Amino acid sequence: MNDFEKKEMTTKALKSLAADSFLRELFISSKVFQDFLKPAANRYIVGGNYSELFERLKNLENIGYNTGVEFAGEEASSISEVNTIVNEYLNLIDRIEDGIESKPQLGFDLSNLGSGISKEIAILNCEKICEKAIKKDISIIISMERSKWTDIILDIFFALRKKFSNLGITLQAQLNRTDDDIKDVLKTGCKIRLVKGVYDESRKISLPRGSKLDKRYLEILTNIANNNNIFAYATQDPKLVEMIRGEGIHKKGEHEMLHGVRPELIKSSRDFFTIKPRIACVYGYNWYLHFMHRLAESPENIYQAFNDIYLNGRINNLYNHQY
Repeated sequence: MNDFEKKEMTTKALKSLAADSFLRELFISSKVFQDFLKPAANRYIVGGNYSELFERLKNLENIGYNTGVEFAGEEASSISEVNTIVNEYLNLIDRIEDGIESKPQLGFDLSNLGSGISKEIAILNCEKICEKAIKKDISIIISMERSKWTDIILDIFFALRKKFSNLGITLQAQLNRTDDDIKDVLKTGCKIRLVKGVYDESRKISLPRGSKLDKRYLEILTNIANNNNIFAYATQDPKLVEMIRGEGIHKKGEHEMLHGVRPELIKSSRDFFTIKPRIACVYGYNWYLHFMHRLAESPENIYQAFNDIYLNGRINNLYNHQY
C-alpha cells in the first residue's frame, strides 16, 4: 500500500467515525469525551458562547478579514433540538451591531432547521432567520450536505430565494449533478459558495479527491465567474488556490476558508490580492462532526491534534497570532 492509498484509507475511516451516530451521541452525553478532544478542537471552534465568538470575530475583522458564522451541529432529529438551533440564530442576529461596515455572513445546514423532519418546517424556520437577517443587511448562505439531502436543499433554496435577496447557496464540485444544478442556480443571481465536498459519496455519483475533481472545480468556478455572480471559492487546497490565481479568477470572487485550517494560505490571499478574504467561524457545543471533518480533509492534522491535546491549552492565543 503506497502513501496515497494509506491517506485515502485514513480519510475514509475518519469520515466514517464522523458519521457514526453512536459516537456523535456519546460526544453530546459525555463531558469526558468532550474535554479530551477540546484542546484539539479549539483550533477550529472559535468559542462556546457569544462573548468568545464576538471577540474572535472582532480580532479577525480588525486585521483585514471578512467573517462568517455557523452554529455547530448537523441533522437535528427532534423539534426541540431544531427550535434550540433556530432560536440561537435569531438571538445571534439580535447581537450583531447595527451600522457596522462589515457584518458576518451567517451559514447553516437545513437539516439543523428541520428538513429531516419535514420540508415545511425547514422552510418556515429558514424564512424566520432570513426575514430577521435582511432587516439588518446580513447575508445568509445555505450549506450543502450529504447527497441524499441535495434535492430538498435546492427545492427550499429556490422557493425562498424569490423572497430573500440576502440568501445564497453552497454547491459541491465532487457531485456529478452539480454541472446541471449550477444552470438553475446561476439564474437566481445569488451568491454561490463552491466547495469540493467533504462527504464520503458513492463513486457512481461523485469524483474522488484528485486532479479530475480539481479540473471540474475550476471549470464550474469559471462558469460562475463568467456569469457575473457573486461567489466564493471555499477551499483549503493550496494547489487549487494556485490554479485559481493562475486563471485570474481570484480577482472576481472571495477566497473563503474555515478557521484554523492552513491560516498561512488565507493570509496570503489577504496580503497579495484585492478582494478581502473570508474566514468562516464555527462556534457552539456540538462540534464533533465539524472537528472530525477537519481531520478527514487532511489526515496529517491528526499529528497536530494529538500535540494540541498533549499541550492542553498551554498555547493560549496561538490561533489569533497565526493570522
